[in-house]
Amino acid sequence: MPGFARTGMLLAVLALGLAACDVESAMTPPVCEEAPAASARLVPDPTRAPSPPIPTPLPVPSPQQLAWQEQEMLLFVHFGINTFTGNDWGTGKESPLLFNPSALDPRQWVQTARAAGFNGLIFTAKHIDGFSLWPTRATNHSVSNSLWKRDVVREVADACHEADLPFGLYFPLWDRRAPSYGTPAYDDFFVDQLTELLTGYGPLFEVWLDGAHGEGIDIHPYDLRRYWQTIREHQPEALIANGGPDVRWVGNEKGTAPETLWSEVDGNWYPAECDVPNRPSWFWRPNENDHVKSLEEHVALYFSSVGRNCTLLLNVPANTDGVLPEPDVRRLLEFRAALDRIFADDLAAGRPVTASATRADHPGWQPQNVVDGDPATFWTTDDDVAEGWIEIDLGRARFNVVEIEEALAYGQRVEAYRVEAWTDGAWRTVSRGTTIGHKKLDRTELVVTSKVRLVIEGARANPAIRHVGLYFDAPDAEACLPPAP
Repeated sequence: MPGFARTGMLLAVLALGLAACDVESAMTPPVCEEAPAASARLVPDPTRAPSPPIPTPLPVPSPQQLAWQEQEMLLFVHFGINTFTGNDWGTGKESPLLFNPSALDPRQWVQTARAAGFNGLIFTAKHIDGFSLWPTRATNHSVSNSLWKRDVVREVADACHEADLPFGLYFPLWDRRAPSYGTPAYDDFFVDQLTELLTGYGPLFEVWLDGAHGEGIDIHPYDLRRYWQTIREHQPEALIANGGPDVRWVGNEKGTAPETLWSEVDGNWYPAECDVPNRPSWFWRPNENDHVKSLEEHVALYFSSVGRNCTLLLNVPANTDGVLPEPDVRRLLEFRAALDRIFADDLAAGRPVTASATRADHPGWQPQNVVDGDPATFWTTDDDVAEGWIEIDLGRARFNVVEIEEALAYGQRVEAYRVEAWTDGAWRTVSRGTTIGHKKLDRTELVVTSKVRLVIEGARANPAIRHVGLYFDAPDAEACLPPAP
């Protein structure tokens, strides 16, 4: 949920195949030959051993942080008393009787998340207005005193667990209705409610502690260490995000990470999450059904978040019926189809690869690993080699999307890189960047070439690259381009 003081909270936390085409006319759909089989994604060989471990002189992620980064896209669902008032920030004075969804269906939320390729769901158990969507014992401002009566958190949790979709909870630090806010008793109240959520709804993969608060108020001195300790005690596998030590807010609500994004902050592994609403508002409003983000915006979000070493947390609000609105669901499915189209055929998959150097000539670290489709293998060099290149023989290919991934279990290493293509008898730079991390996606001009190089210009330690992919994104009118010479 948006907040004016997230930056301050963050500081507090830190302190602690080619297609040949025949275009008949501008009005006639292009006719394209089938792409060659060589461009298909590879299926990892289950009999191959993973690459052996290498020294890790840098901060590394915990197993939970590494799994979280692999999730890539998470669905955020805002739902509560604000759904029925049309506000994003409630006052705390709303009557519980306003909350009365006519057809609550969390299973529809989960089915949508799964179909659209989202790998976790985070739900607003309570917002800053203090209205609790479970029958809490700590306050009467909850579903217990609504016309609804049912435990919404329970229904969402059950739907997620039944579908084996990781379930997480949003829980704001500020409760503007709590009379104890600003006193030591507020920490007791906060922990009481937090404990109810941590112990009553099965395993959680993420607890999102929103540090947002209004302007011009005296901010309660939150006992963050106590909150974190409570989460660790009851949900040791859960990551504590935003107002916590495990995942940080990227710094904006646009779903955009900076081009340079390190997952290490002050010597600690602290990856970033990009939260963004699918509509202008975080909670549902009937007049925003025609203002859902476009398909082009969704694809751009993926490139600017997941494609910059971030995890995308996309909010889709449930409506007053208690379901995700049809315009949003349709757009999410279109989004999934667009990503599947862009990344369906990896032109580098299985192609011959050479390198400037390879660590100790061990087969577990060979350059061929970057195109074998196996996330457990990677290419690396000796410890004292922080620069180098890998070269992929494409035969003949054209592409306009580059995908690079580091073996993140060994830390984030690359500081600068460039991608070169062999054209007209020379190497030409087609993209360049700084950090890579979990994934870096670069759009390029249309490149027609026989071979490509990834050049590591600098790194904090010997580079460890697990994947290089090349793709041809051919939307609409660009679907058919002249064949490569």
